[in-house]
Amino acid sequence: MSRTFILYMTRVWIVLFVALFAAAIRCGAGTNAASGADVPVRGGKAANDWPQWRGPDRNGISSDTGLLKDWEAKTPKLLWTGTGVGEGFASVAVVDGRIYTTGTMAGGQAVTCVSAADGKTIWQTKISSEVPRDGGYPGCRCTPSIDGDRVYAISSDGKIACLKLAGGGLVWSRDFKADWGGRAPNWGFSESPLVDGDRVLCTPGGPEAMVVALNKMTGKDIWRAKTQIAGEKGRGEGAGYSSIVISNACGIKQYVQLVSRGVIGVRASDGEFLWGYNGVANQTANIPTPLISGDYVFTSTGYGTGSALLKLVKKGRGVDCEEQYFLNGNTAQNHHGQMILKDGHVYMGHGHKNGYPMCIEMESGKIVWSSKQRGPGSASAAITLADDHLVFRYESGEVALIEATPQEYRLKGSFQPDYVSGKPAWSHPVIIGGKMYLRDQDKLMCYDVRG
Repeated sequence: MSRTFILYMTRVWIVLFVALFAAAIRCGAGTNAASGADVPVRGGKAANDWPQWRGPDRNGISSDTGLLKDWEAKTPKLLWTGTGVGEGFASVAVVDGRIYTTGTMAGGQAVTCVSAADGKTIWQTKISSEVPRDGGYPGCRCTPSIDGDRVYAISSDGKIACLKLAGGGLVWSRDFKADWGGRAPNWGFSESPLVDGDRVLCTPGGPEAMVVALNKMTGKDIWRAKTQIAGEKGRGEGAGYSSIVISNACGIKQYVQLVSRGVIGVRASDGEFLWGYNGVANQTANIPTPLISGDYVFTSTGYGTGSALLKLVKKGRGVDCEEQYFLNGNTAQNHHGQMILKDGHVYMGHGHKNGYPMCIEMESGKIVWSSKQRGPGSASAAITLADDHLVFRYESGEVALIEATPQEYRLKGSFQPDYVSGKPAWSHPVIIGGKMYLRDQDKLMCYDVRG
């Protein structure tokens, strides 16, 4: 056997070994090494994580499948009720078997971490010494954002804090009012911070710092965005009750936010103000998080205002917005329960202090269907989507299941949670990992919704 042949075969075996090794790595990329079980990964998080306000993509849509689809035949089963998360209306974040929320305690406002297995408190860290007394509905409204080994949260008086995921130790804190001249809305700051890459975004609402980008590790300023929206509607300059979402319209990454004067877009790279729309602003409270779809933004507010579809278009080196249509408050308005975009259709509760289920064709603004009844509960409804079904949680406490289809309104059953505080049930339901989490003031309930 020649030396040349031996060298050739050696190279062949090396190439084969490298190829097989690489394939093994690819096959194991979504596998839990400890159990060997497949763990779907989304955005660097397991599919059963809900790391921030409205989920991984801030759209209110769960990745869960195989859930109960007929609550008349079988009602979700209560697994546990935890207590001690504090007073308030915040929703929850769920990551790696732990739940995070904010609440008002005797000595101020705190972030609480509890076990998703039984609801027992793991740690609790105060982020503000102020006890909210905001306009008759006091309490925290911020859903914490989880990123890596850190937690980010905002108190109603405007303290943004970064905590350690393990143990809840304070890493850094900033003050909206003291640091940026922040202006709070009537019922206090309600935003859930957005973590994006190396930064965390928030909305102090200051005249020189409507939106700020901070280094997520240190809390130091990266940029401050000054905004100016033309138009008469709105309650002066300042923050609203919404949370920032990301758009890449016209090939320009931008942060979209609903503030006191309407919807705005600022350039992600440097905070430069790009565009503003005053049409959905009202004098009382601008609340729902805008929906992003390609070059379009769908926005809505209550208090008799209405809904609009905006198209973002290139303008010089920047971006401008063009109103595609406006639906008045009698036709379509979302109070504060948020909206879901699925297959080109917007689902929401319509009406000020009402949650009439409604389906809108987003492109045209056509009302595809609208239930003239609130459903099993009363007043506004906070909604989420899981496994092609909407969950409407009414202010009165009742929870309803509605099929997300443009064909017609289809109620699939409802139930009354085991605990109803009597205060508005504004905390948004979260469905992830086959469980549904319902916060009601100081209590947190966990229901089994697996099919």
